[in-house]
Amino acid sequence: MKNFKFRIHDNNYKVRIMSHEGNMINLEVNGTSYSVKMKEDIVISKTPTLVRAASQRPAEPLKVNPSSQKTKILSPLPGSIFSINIKVGDTIKEGDSMLILEAMKMENDITAEKSGVISAIHVTVGQQVLQNDLLIELE
Repeated sequence: MKNFKFRIHDNNYKVRIMSHEGNMINLEVNGTSYSVKMKEDIVISKTPTLVRAASQRPAEPLKVNPSSQKTKILSPLPGSIFSINIKVGDTIKEGDSMLILEAMKMENDITAEKSGVISAIHVTVGQQVLQNDLLIELE
C-alpha cells in the first residue's frame, strides 16, 4: 500500500503499510509483520476547502489625462478621512500630500498625481468613504 523509510538513532527502518481498516493497521517493519490498533479512528474531514479563483485581469492603476481640465481624485479603498492637508484654492505640485485616509488601521497618504489648483473638496475629517468615492477635484 504505502512504503516509508525512517532513520532513528542511526538505525534504518523500512515500513510498509499492508492494510488499514477502521482503527486497525497491518504493517511490516524491516520484513516483520505487526498489527497495530490506533487509539481513535482516523477521521477524514468533510469540510470543503475554499479555493479562490485568480482575477481575470490585473488591477489597473488610476490614469490621469494630462490634457483634461478637471482631475477627480477617488478613494482607492474604503476607510475614513483622518486628516485633510489642503483647502480650496491651494496650488499643489505632483507628489504633494492632500489627505490621509485611514483604512484597516493603517494611514494611507493620498498624494497629487499632477500639479494643479484645488477646486473642490468633497469630504470632511472623520467621514466614512467607500472605494471610488469622489474625494477631491483639481483644475
